[in-house]
Amino acid sequence: MEKEVCLITGANSGIGKAAAIQIAQKGFRVIIGCRNKERGTTALVEIQEKSNNKDVELLMIDMVSQKSIKHAADTLRARNMKLDILIHTAADFDISRKVPLYSKDNVETVWATNHIGPVLFTSLLIDRIKQSEQGRIITIASKGLTIHPFLRININDPEFRDSRFSVARAYYQSKLAQIMYTYWLAEELKNSNITVNCIRVTNVKIDIQRYPYVSKIMKFMYDIKSKFSISPEQMARTYTYLATSQEISSISGKCFDEKNKIVTSSGYSKNKNNINTLMNITMKYLK
Repeated sequence: MEKEVCLITGANSGIGKAAAIQIAQKGFRVIIGCRNKERGTTALVEIQEKSNNKDVELLMIDMVSQKSIKHAADTLRARNMKLDILIHTAADFDISRKVPLYSKDNVETVWATNHIGPVLFTSLLIDRIKQSEQGRIITIASKGLTIHPFLRININDPEFRDSRFSVARAYYQSKLAQIMYTYWLAEELKNSNITVNCIRVTNVKIDIQRYPYVSKIMKFMYDIKSKFSISPEQMARTYTYLATSQEISSISGKCFDEKNKIVTSSGYSKNKNNINTLMNITMKYLK
């Protein structure tokens, strides 16, 4: 029997790596998408060892770069590989950043990595996912959106070229966009064999050492926050549940929390006019 194939972007650390281990433990063939070959190779060995599954491979991809995304998709397509599950874990959220950065495509990197990249990669792989008996696309949002109930997509300036930038504002905007994209794509694929759902990630312990330029005050605040956070392994159980559970094989267009429960999102995010406006803008970025 042919193994089901799961591709996880940003799987060299944190929740993505934990999910890769858990899904590989269930006997899936897992492809981990990483932008750094050294870190990706190290993660690959660890995932294989901890899952006791050698059928794990590395795919080089940088979600901020449309050229890299297209190359990764071409690599999979050249192998005529079907894809059962696509999980968009890769994200840009450098808490030490004070000013916006722009990619080689001249797109603000949080917007590019967290929203534009997943939309592009999905569009390039959709024919591979349709070959699955029951394909699944999983996007990632943040529970932090619940404390920003009036957040809107900055339709006129989503990249903060003419407005004040903060990495938190950019991050939550991109995650709001991903929720709205989830609703849009689920509707687009409602007559297909593919489901599309979103995970609302709660507070998860992070390795603060990944951010050497963070101030002492910020590190202190994260130390306090971590006391009320769950581990990456705990959060990854929801990723594994959405990727592998037969209980939700027919559920699409929903958001799930860390307890595997369906949760709602803001009225703005569910408004069809708002969703269509966002997607019209999004499509203009796809070259």
